[in-house]
Amino acid sequence: MAQTLAQLLASLPEEERVILTLHYLRSLSSEEIALMLRVPEAAVIGVIVTGRARLTSALEI
Repeated sequence: MAQTLAQLLASLPEEERVILTLHYLRSLSSEEIALMLRVPEAAVIGVIVTGRARLTSALEI
Protein backbone atom coordinates (compact mmCIF):
# COMPACT_ATOMS: atom_id res chain seq x y z
CA MET A 1 0.00 0.00 0.00
CA ALA A 2 1.36 3.41 -0.94
CA GLN A 3 1.90 5.97 1.78
CA THR A 4 0.17 9.33 1.67
CA LEU A 5 2.12 12.56 1.65
CA ALA A 6 0.98 13.23 5.21
CA GLN A 7 2.29 9.83 6.36
CA LEU A 8 5.61 10.41 4.61
CA LEU A 9 6.00 13.86 6.15
CA ALA A 10 5.22 12.45 9.59
CA SER A 11 7.93 9.83 9.17
CA LEU A 12 10.69 12.36 8.40
CA PRO A 13 13.17 13.61 10.99
CA GLU A 14 11.80 16.66 12.81
CA GLU A 15 14.11 19.22 11.17
CA GLU A 16 13.28 17.98 7.68
CA ARG A 17 9.57 17.77 8.43
CA VAL A 18 9.47 21.33 9.80
CA ILE A 19 11.38 22.85 6.89
CA LEU A 20 9.40 21.03 4.21
CA THR A 21 6.11 21.89 5.90
CA LEU A 22 7.03 25.56 6.11
CA HIS A 23 8.20 25.60 2.51
CA TYR A 24 5.49 23.60 0.77
CA LEU A 25 2.44 23.98 2.99
CA ARG A 26 3.03 27.48 4.36
CA SER A 27 4.68 28.78 1.15
CA LEU A 28 7.63 30.35 2.95
CA SER A 29 10.85 31.02 1.05
CA SER A 30 14.12 29.43 2.07
CA GLU A 31 15.27 32.86 3.29
CA GLU A 32 12.18 33.27 5.50
CA ILE A 33 12.61 29.78 6.95
CA ALA A 34 16.32 30.39 7.63
CA LEU A 35 15.52 33.60 9.49
CA MET A 36 12.72 31.95 11.45
CA LEU A 37 14.84 28.96 12.49
CA ARG A 38 18.09 30.95 12.82
CA VAL A 39 20.02 28.66 10.52
CA PRO A 40 21.97 29.36 7.32
CA GLU A 41 19.82 29.62 4.20
CA ALA A 42 22.11 27.11 2.45
CA ALA A 43 21.17 24.52 5.08
CA VAL A 44 17.47 25.13 4.48
CA ILE A 45 17.94 24.82 0.71
CA GLY A 46 19.84 21.56 1.23
CA VAL A 47 17.04 20.10 3.32
CA ILE A 48 14.44 21.16 0.75
CA VAL A 49 16.37 19.60 -2.12
CA THR A 50 17.06 16.30 -0.36
CA GLY A 51 13.60 16.18 1.20
CA ARG A 52 11.92 16.74 -2.17
CA ALA A 53 13.99 13.94 -3.69
CA ARG A 54 13.14 11.60 -0.82
CA LEU A 55 9.41 12.36 -1.03
CA THR A 56 9.34 12.08 -4.81
CA SER A 57 11.07 8.72 -4.65
CA ALA A 58 8.78 7.44 -1.90
CA LEU A 59 5.67 8.59 -3.76
CA GLU A 60 7.04 7.15 -7.00
CA ILE A 61 6.24 10.34 -8.91
